[in-house]
Amino acid sequence: MTQTTTNQDTARFAVPSKHPMVTVLGSGDSLLRVIEEAFPETDIHVRGNEITATGAPDEVALIQRLFDEMMLVLRTGQPMTEDAVERTISMLRKAETGEGGGHAAPAEVLTQNILSNRGRTIRPKTLNQKRYVDAIDQHTVVFGIGPAGTGKTYLAMAKAVQALQSKQVNRIILTRPAVEAGERLGFLPGTLYEKIDPYLRPLYDALHDMLDPDSIPRLMAAGTIEVAPLAYMRGRTLNDAFIILDEAQNTNPEQMKMFLTRLGFESQVVVTGDITQVDLPGGTKSGLRQVRDILDGVDDVHFAMLNSSDVVRHKLVGRIVDAYDRYDEQNGTENGGTPEGGSRRRSGKDRAHDRARGNGKR
Repeated sequence: MTQTTTNQDTARFAVPSKHPMVTVLGSGDSLLRVIEEAFPETDIHVRGNEITATGAPDEVALIQRLFDEMMLVLRTGQPMTEDAVERTISMLRKAETGEGGGHAAPAEVLTQNILSNRGRTIRPKTLNQKRYVDAIDQHTVVFGIGPAGTGKTYLAMAKAVQALQSKQVNRIILTRPAVEAGERLGFLPGTLYEKIDPYLRPLYDALHDMLDPDSIPRLMAAGTIEVAPLAYMRGRTLNDAFIILDEAQNTNPEQMKMFLTRLGFESQVVVTGDITQVDLPGGTKSGLRQVRDILDGVDDVHFAMLNSSDVVRHKLVGRIVDAYDRYDEQNGTENGGTPEGGSRRRSGKDRAHDRARGNGKR
């Protein structure tokens, strides 16, 4: 029920008795504090199992919808967390402003199970992540493009394991280009495989989150799961497989074409990458940046774009991504580097240092 006063509304929300108030308010009122911080101009009071909100009509209406969505999530048996509450509020605000074009109910996003294993369930946490996961179900080739921490690879890995367990495919193939991010492979000790192994380690880490670790060596020995550098894909036709190309921003156009043409019958391909973190040598074009222009409009190919609001790591990661984007936009740079098509803008200190060096020349 909602009562209206001058420029303010009051809404009352009764929590059903089957849901303890701690599941709605959080331990030590932790969830309530998140809500109060998100709606600082609204007074929120709790008495018994009734929650009252008084404030601007649009904010009060949003709080009502928030509690409705929280109850839908709780009815599935899934607990609400501080992160889930923050993401629900973000999705409701975006839906209110029409940002992103169309939306799913937050409860629908947060309760979509992809994979359950070892006492934990993998789910999308944002609307764009849900769209990405849905696209994998609906298309043969999907590109997941976005900054670090948006779950591109992790969600693709979960879908791959799900497809293997449900016998939609007979094997999983995980691949990455072995491109150095500043270091040089030749200076690392060991055999070629030992040098390449660190580049593939993130894929192994994700596998260990999703499968019984004891089963992974057996599955790899049987060829059911293959983790290999991109160069090992050349000349192959990959049938009945779920294939993931990770760190695809570090492919050149020829490597991207080579990989995509490995697609065989009854296979699924997911290509993930962050076009703002290219480690290719200067002057080498990224195959991931180019491929969208080439394949735009091709049937059964989908491009899922994620952004800083989809980052599921520490909150600061999203802010860092935004800060780099703003800096690059203002300075004509890329990844905070030197301006495109020119040298770094030199400071007065740099120029003074050069003059001092010049005066010392013979």
